[in-house]
Amino acid sequence: MARYTGADCRRCRREKMKLFLKGSKCDGPKCPFESRPFPPGQHGRGRTKETEYLLQLREKQKARRVYGVLEKQFRGYYEEAVGKQAKTGEVLLQILESRLDNVVYRAGYASSRDMARQLVKHGHFTVNGKKVDIPSYRVKEHDIIEVRGKSKELTPFIVAQAQAGSRSVPAWLEAIPSQMKILVHSLPARQVIDTQVQEQLIVELYSK
Repeated sequence: MARYTGADCRRCRREKMKLFLKGSKCDGPKCPFESRPFPPGQHGRGRTKETEYLLQLREKQKARRVYGVLEKQFRGYYEEAVGKQAKTGEVLLQILESRLDNVVYRAGYASSRDMARQLVKHGHFTVNGKKVDIPSYRVKEHDIIEVRGKSKELTPFIVAQAQAGSRSVPAWLEAIPSQMKILVHSLPARQVIDTQVQEQLIVELYSK
């Protein structure tokens, strides 16, 4: 499967904002965005004409990079959202938020979505008692996600348990670090999704 293999910090610089792709490094002084808050490349410091298309494209790229989704899959999510009887942009964000790797990250069991994706792919989680190793697996209301028994002894989960409470967990989820369990109370409404994305611009881009 294709995946991005370049430097994560270049993606933050390209979008001119922190996307928090590297966990705790993004909060520290060693974050490259702090010293070079401009797009990478020879013309990164140049002034770019802010056209309507460019704004829409950058917003779509930002959302893709935040959630770690490639273009083909992101387009598929958009087309699924179009078929729902609700605001397309809000449904699109809800789909992205309900990915298992994002839920693991949101619950505080991984310091970044990349790390959460790796933990899921290595088979450390169950959903409703069944092992799931697909990061794009979509959780549903009332699902119960748990770290598998032997996996709880691994360093990432010991650290996550020790740091429980250091990061806020969204209201639609409940993390129980003592049991390494996550309860999905509901799917998230737009007002509780803190991702800094203007989803309407993405809808405008794809609807052309």
